[in-house]
Amino acid sequence: MSIATVTSRAIIGIDAPVVTIEVHISNGLPSLSIVGMLETAVKESKDRVRSALLNSQFNFPQQRITINLAPADLPKEGGRFDLPIALGILAASNQLPISSLADKEFIGELGLTGELRAVRGVLPTTLATSKAKRALILPLDNASEASLIEEATSYGAGHLLDVCAHLAGQTRLELSETIKMVSGGNYPDLEDVRGQAHARRALEIAAAGSHSLLFSGPPGTGKTMLASRLPSILADMTEQEAVETATVHSISAQGFKVGQWRQRPFRSPHHTASAVAMVGGGSSPRPGEISLSHNGVLFLDELPEFDRKVLEVLREPIESGKITISRAANQAEFPARFQLVTAMNPCPCGYLGEVRCHCTEDQVRRYRAKVSGPLMDRIDMLLEVPPVAKSMLRPAKKGEKEENSATVRQRVLMARERQMKRANKANHLLENKEIEVHCKLSESNYQLLEQAISRLGLSARAYHRILKVARTIADLAGSEHIQTPHLSEAIGYRRLDTRTH
Repeated sequence: MSIATVTSRAIIGIDAPVVTIEVHISNGLPSLSIVGMLETAVKESKDRVRSALLNSQFNFPQQRITINLAPADLPKEGGRFDLPIALGILAASNQLPISSLADKEFIGELGLTGELRAVRGVLPTTLATSKAKRALILPLDNASEASLIEEATSYGAGHLLDVCAHLAGQTRLELSETIKMVSGGNYPDLEDVRGQAHARRALEIAAAGSHSLLFSGPPGTGKTMLASRLPSILADMTEQEAVETATVHSISAQGFKVGQWRQRPFRSPHHTASAVAMVGGGSSPRPGEISLSHNGVLFLDELPEFDRKVLEVLREPIESGKITISRAANQAEFPARFQLVTAMNPCPCGYLGEVRCHCTEDQVRRYRAKVSGPLMDRIDMLLEVPPVAKSMLRPAKKGEKEENSATVRQRVLMARERQMKRANKANHLLENKEIEVHCKLSESNYQLLEQAISRLGLSARAYHRILKVARTIADLAGSEHIQTPHLSEAIGYRRLDTRTH
């Protein structure tokens, strides 16, 4: 009778709880059973492991083999446990020193030849292994992703034999070298947008304070073009933000590509997306669009065309910055601190107020009612985007080019630096008590704001959002205090045209 223990990690949300794999070989009829709350892919690992061991010229024990993946009440999925199960069998059958498995963790899917194949969820696994002060051995195709965590010790292997040679002290695996990725990304440039000075200004304010933004205007005014250029003027991601964002993408169905490191996500789901696609879900919860937009931009084009139930799921994460998905088997929490940018037409045909518009008042009212008041109330800035002047469609003459993203970004960075020194957070994230401290107004400006709230019929939430936007405008102007022009401009971003004909 022989027992071996191998350590691995499961994936539950963005967490990687430890899984202890116990392999027991005893006398009896040849059999192999695996227990421990397994999904189908884990149950099938016994066939992959058997073929991988035999094709790698190892002996497969012709005895009774029992494998337990503990804790028993933790769901396990995927092929990530193939490698530790194979190593446990080899150690329990004395083909590998049991002591060589200490202080190490293993993940990896096995091919029938013993080849190691990539798995998802490598970043949370690497983080958890690093905190436990253990080395991680994983597939070679995942090594570059694991190397992004500087304090981690990880080794990439291409084959089961390579892992065994390393554990036996014959041929050492190479330590994954930390990759120093260049920050930023290749985003579309703001200088491509001709005219629309007001919309460009609103985009700059939104970038400086991480404010949410809605563009309303007829087709062809550049709403989508403007939104797609927002990432080009945002501040670089911090190390923590980069790790958080990469971790969410690592556990998604698409996985994480190393070339995306430190690039702010820009997600633009189609308006036919379901609520589950937006928030995430499944029997084993995975992140949706709002979590995949974490520390980046979520752009919803043709806002009223989205199903109303889909839009309503945005309300909670806009405020809390996280989303909790509960299922009968388990519960997962994903981060969702995204910058919301939306675009819509003023009416179903898009040409409200023009001769070619034949929409009735009821049609316009129903169209706009698809976006609920509570959701609109949570958007910081509402802006009308007028049609582009015909003269702006001609090629730009020498010296007539618009400001590029690099120029605008410098102003955004200076404003963001003031916010970090003052409250160590973007203005959008200021809480009520912090607003009282950092967004003080003069008596005359308080009266101006109260009059605007009364005339526009705005809520207390809108009151605070105006103050936060005004604080950002003051930061862009380099002003320590919010002045009347700053407040007036902020109020202007709540005055969306409500005409129906």
